[in-house]
Amino acid sequence: MHGLIRSVWDEARPPDAPPRVWRDWALVALLIPIAVLEGILRPDLRWPVISVMITVGLVPTLLWRRSRPLLMLAIAFCTTNLAPLLTGGHSAETYTLVYLLLLVYALFRWGSGREAMIGLAIMLVSVCLSFIFNRIVLTDAVAACAVMFAAIALGVAFRYRARARMRELDQAKLLEREQLARDLHDTVAHHVSAMAIRAQAGLATSATRPDAATDALRVIEAEAARALDEMRSMVRVLRQHQPADLAPGRGIRDLDQLASRGPSGPSVDLEISGDLDDLPPSVEAAVYRLAQEAVTNARRHARRATRIEVRVTVDDTSVHLRVSDDGDSSLIRQTRSPGYGLIGMIERADLLGGTCEAGPNPDRGWTVTAVLPRTGAAT
Repeated sequence: MHGLIRSVWDEARPPDAPPRVWRDWALVALLIPIAVLEGILRPDLRWPVISVMITVGLVPTLLWRRSRPLLMLAIAFCTTNLAPLLTGGHSAETYTLVYLLLLVYALFRWGSGREAMIGLAIMLVSVCLSFIFNRIVLTDAVAACAVMFAAIALGVAFRYRARARMRELDQAKLLEREQLARDLHDTVAHHVSAMAIRAQAGLATSATRPDAATDALRVIEAEAARALDEMRSMVRVLRQHQPADLAPGRGIRDLDQLASRGPSGPSVDLEISGDLDDLPPSVEAAVYRLAQEAVTNARRHARRATRIEVRVTVDDTSVHLRVSDDGDSSLIRQTRSPGYGLIGMIERADLLGGTCEAGPNPDRGWTVTAVLPRTGAAT
């Protein structure tokens, strides 16, 4: 138990808390007239002026509920507990103050573990003081605790759901990086293997060459062998100590296999234009992987699709990929979402200095577009 409390206490704030947006200001602007109307129309409110002033005065705390969650909650609960001093011991709370539950939710969604535990203590003390000084009866105290814990549970649930989602996104990116490392291994291994072969050929004819050339060739051969060993070791580490797959990687010319894959489902129309010579293997492998993922997603999710178009255009500076289908547009938003495959595609394109985007077409279907630099490296 001590370890659990300690781990919660040391937990940091979740990253990337949403900034203040127009909806926050709209909520504040909406709550103020509601509080005023309640003070005017509610006959059982003993101190309407003070109650409305407190309710309206605490509304701005919602603007800082994500950036200063503990401070805003402390201000709100301390103010509502001190309010009876101005009303002769009577409660000055309004129904509109239900918005304080947003502060409770925000504390456990965006606050650190330390802030959450301190805030929980403040809330429990607030309820206990209200019960001790007869401001609320036991049943009301229990109901208040139930509502607060419901808001707490909601904040904790969304907090850890976002954390699990982030871990899954990181895993998807890691898998794509591993695949890219394998493709980069193929690229480097190809050139280094050529160096080794030339060095061996030079050694075979070294009898007719100067001694300096022989020594240089020995150095080239040694460096090439060392580079290959280091590259294999890097891929093994990236693949969590699993043996590296050194089979040749796929290229743009292998896209014909996607077009002929599967006897059923939508047909795949492939068109390749431009000069494919001297394209780095990493770029060719990336184009193949992006097209493979896009075609697989189209076959899996494009309802009532009859055709998938794959277009690859190569110019002097870039390689352009476009994969589109003619699926039913009425189902497109229900069947497509930014899953981990798309995240991996974006990650692969970004690592090579390119871009990848996906979205519904204006009329029907779904389109994936990617642009990669011809050199295969970020500038």
